[in-house]
Amino acid sequence: MPRATGAPASRARRKKVLKKARGYFGNKSRLYRYAKDAVERGEKFAYRDRRKRKSEMRQLWIVRINAACRANGINYSRFMNGLQAAGVTLNRKSLSELAIHDPEAFARLVETAKSAREEKSAA
Repeated sequence: MPRATGAPASRARRKKVLKKARGYFGNKSRLYRYAKDAVERGEKFAYRDRRKRKSEMRQLWIVRINAACRANGINYSRFMNGLQAAGVTLNRKSLSELAIHDPEAFARLVETAKSAREEKSAA
């Protein structure tokens, strides 16, 4: 019976790493020893940043909503408080899209929030 070696599996493993390392600079794209470290590091950042992207997008939506609110004479926290008082349950992503693509509808939402805050403070 012929002797079994691990060569085919090792070669496949190395080819897989080198394929992932395409586009890296210098030895990191050509030599397994350096490509392995670079790919491992890159995958670690990719894993972390897939989770981080969610909070970054929420921050972006809040900044956009705040800018649109200030253009309509109210700040972000008062606007969100007014929407909550009015019972409007739009999320930040859709509010941000409204602020960008339909400023008239967003202005009506701002008026709704302002009136709901006034009614809440009067009661």
